[in-house]
Formats: sequence, C-alpha cells, structure tokens
Amino acid sequence: MSERGGRRRISDGGLFLITMVVTALLCAVWVVAAAEAAAAWKVPRTADGQPDLQGVWTNATITPLERPKEFGDRLVISAAEASTIEAQNQQFNDEADAPTDPGTRTQDLPNSCGLGFTGADCGYNNFWIDRGQSVVEVNGERRSSLIVEPRDGRVPLTPERQKLLTERFMMMRTNFDGPEARPLAERCLLAFGSSSGPPMLPVLYNNHYQIVQSRDTIMILVEMVHDARIIRLNARPGGVPKWMGDSVGHWEGDTLVVQTTNFTDKESFRGSTPKLKVTERFTRVGSDKINYRVTLDDPAAFSQPWTAEYPFYATSEPIYEYACHEGNYALPGILAGARAGEKMKD
Repeated sequence: MSERGGRRRISDGGLFLITMVVTALLCAVWVVAAAEAAAAWKVPRTADGQPDLQGVWTNATITPLERPKEFGDRLVISAAEASTIEAQNQQFNDEADAPTDPGTRTQDLPNSCGLGFTGADCGYNNFWIDRGQSVVEVNGERRSSLIVEPRDGRVPLTPERQKLLTERFMMMRTNFDGPEARPLAERCLLAFGSSSGPPMLPVLYNNHYQIVQSRDTIMILVEMVHDARIIRLNARPGGVPKWMGDSVGHWEGDTLVVQTTNFTDKESFRGSTPKLKVTERFTRVGSDKINYRVTLDDPAAFSQPWTAEYPFYATSEPIYEYACHEGNYALPGILAGARAGEKMKD
C-alpha cells in the first residue's frame, strides 16, 4: 500500500493478490457446496423399493470401443487431449455439413467420407449421424476407449476366431442367395453395432434407451430398430435361445447386475459364439447419470474376459419411432441386383 495526498491506494500487486484470494475462497465454497449436494443426493426408489433407473437415457459418445493405437496402454487422457479430440470431431462435422454442389455427380464424390466409410458405403450423409460430441468421462477421468480391460483397450479375439470371422465376412459380402443370407441388421430385424446389446454400445445415431421397471421385470426399449430387451429379475436362465440372449438380473445394493446367456448362432458380437456370457452392471450415480460396466466372457472366442465402462446420461429428448422398412428398398434392390448379375454370367 502507498500514501499520496493523505489517501491510501492499493498497488497493482496487492490488488492481484486480493483477487486471487477471493477467487480461491469462491472456488472453495463452490467445491464444498457441490460436495454437499452430491452427498445429499440419494438414489430414488420405485414403489417396490428398488433403485429407480427409469427414464430416457443416452450413451452417445465419440470415444471408440477399442483404443486408438497411439494411446497404447493409456486409458486416461488429459483434458487438453480430450479437447483436441472433441475439436477435431466438431471440425469434421462442420466440413461434412457443408452443402454439396448440386452439379456433383455420384462418381465425383470422395472415395472416403470419414468414420471408416468408403466408396458405396458412403450412403449416410452427416445429417443422419448423431454419435455425440464429447469424450467419455467416468469417475472424473477422460477415457481413450470404452474398453478398460485388458490394458491395451482392444478386444482379445483369438487368432482362430479372427480367421473364421474374416471368412464369414467375406462370405457375407458375396452371398446374396436370399434374405436369410443377409445380416439381421440389414433385414431390419435387429440393431447394428450391438446397440440393443448386450453389450449396449453407442453407434452412429439413435443412441436413446427408455427403461421401465416393475417388481419382477425391467424393460429397456432401444431406439435403434425398435428392439426391446426384457430382463427377468431373480429368475432362472434358460428356455429358447434368443437373438439378444436370455437376460436375468438381480440387485446388489443399488446396482442392477444382469447376466445374459443362451444366445443363438444367428448373431455374433466381435466374433463371439453362442456360449458367450455377458455381465452388465447398472449403477445410478446421480439424477442424470447411470454408470454402465459390462464384461464379456467367451473362452471359445476371446483369450480372456474383457470389460468396457461408460455412462448413460438422462435426456429430455423423446424416443422416436424407427420405421426401418418404410421406404427402404435396399434389400429388394440388393437381391434384384444379384439376380441381374447371375443372368449376365449365364
């Protein structure tokens, strides 16, 4: 402090120090208030006394299932790295949303349209894609992948199963004998990318889920291809094999634990077999957040069990009808093209 003409003046350094002290005090007050609010929050209960998971939720995120190789074994990334990833995603969206020149011909379009799509697979323009804008965050950690185990963040598919999967993929790309030879998602019978689950993974769009509970059953309505998962509580597994398996759940404290077995051979998740066992854990940790952790165990396909973890967030957006076959000429077009190709060979 200094005196001039009988008046006392605070120097610039003193003013800066006071500002820092006040800012620190305000931050401390905010942290304490936030901690008290979190401590005061309690898991809501249904009329039956069960933890209430009901509502509409979304798991949309730009974090991939498998870890990009540049991150190696590093699951947790910095805030700066997360911001860079989110900025790159926003830039991609901005560029993809730019109007197309009306004079552009099909053969003028780029061979690569991003997100791994090339050539004829560039059927979706960016208007339809809604995979989220943020990197996944769990327990205050920003993650490089949804997979948390094994350490490299990759699906531990056995070499033998990888070879078989490649052979099946090549066969799928050439077998157009009839609709039964085509994948379930292509026939609008089941969501693609395991959106329906288990595991319930985020995909390109329609990442909303509505959870409805009763005393002995939980239903999860999936926005993608209108699938509905039925989880039977405190029941015995078994019965007829199902596309999404047979899901049986129970409560461990405030966590819903769901074990799914009894899959059919009509579908395979990342090379899994009908012997796949999926264990999911749903824990509501806030008014707007459910932590989801899922482990897949299939010794016939994976060299070890592997686990993914990510949040579901509450949303005020509704579940929209997914009329997959309305105006969809893809399947008859594919089969008609195959028949025309066969005639050309004759």
